[in-house]
Amino acid sequence: MANDGIFSLDGLVAAVVGGGGVLAGAMAEGLAGAGASIAVLDVNGDNAQQRAKAICAAGGQAIGIKCDATSKADLQSALAGILDRFGRVDILVNAAGINSGTPFFEITEEEWRRILDIDLKSIFLGCQVFGKAMVDAGRGGSIINISSASSGPPLSKVFTYGIAKAGVNQITQFLARELAPYNVRVNAIRPGFFPAEQNRKLLTEERVASIMRHTPMNRFGESSELVGAAVYLASPRASSFVTGSLLTVDGGFLAMTI
Repeated sequence: MANDGIFSLDGLVAAVVGGGGVLAGAMAEGLAGAGASIAVLDVNGDNAQQRAKAICAAGGQAIGIKCDATSKADLQSALAGILDRFGRVDILVNAAGINSGTPFFEITEEEWRRILDIDLKSIFLGCQVFGKAMVDAGRGGSIINISSASSGPPLSKVFTYGIAKAGVNQITQFLARELAPYNVRVNAIRPGFFPAEQNRKLLTEERVASIMRHTPMNRFGESSELVGAAVYLASPRASSFVTGSLLTVDGGFLAMTI
């Protein structure tokens, strides 16, 4: 998979949290295609292993690690495994997430905590654990957090999720300032509507019609359409002066008003 172009990730190592899922899995495969060695981290260990095997079957290098991204101890253990296998870590994709369409007055404290833990706390902890490793190594690096069009302006039916993703934007821009002196870039990809496990139950016929009315390209995104954004932000050459950005990939959704 040698690639000496501006988007080459040859010699770099990426940890993809939530990489057993549809969207993060596509990004993991895309980063591998650009030359990176991949550690697929997922709370579902079987999914992590399957994704790693798919990457290896395509000619890449990958390992799968069972990891609860809401546990700092799990993330530290995963980091140790990555360093043991590959000797370094240069890229972090923070993509763990869940969603819920519970109406506001019916949201329980348990659901509130669970969504904030998985969608926001995991980002915080991942940035702490892997960001510190990048700073200590002194080679720079790239942290790519996964935000959402739901992060603002607010969308209907995803109250807690939207608040968590707004927090992801804040973490991204705060850390871009904090880590810039160490050449660790921190950015976020802000997807629009990409059908995946966590949101399929929300895509009723009525809601799909509403989404299409507000999406100039008049379709959902495909998981492969996030790969270019991930490779761009991961590349130390292509995005060397990019930090604190929220890169929107949404078919024009956020550009639409009336």
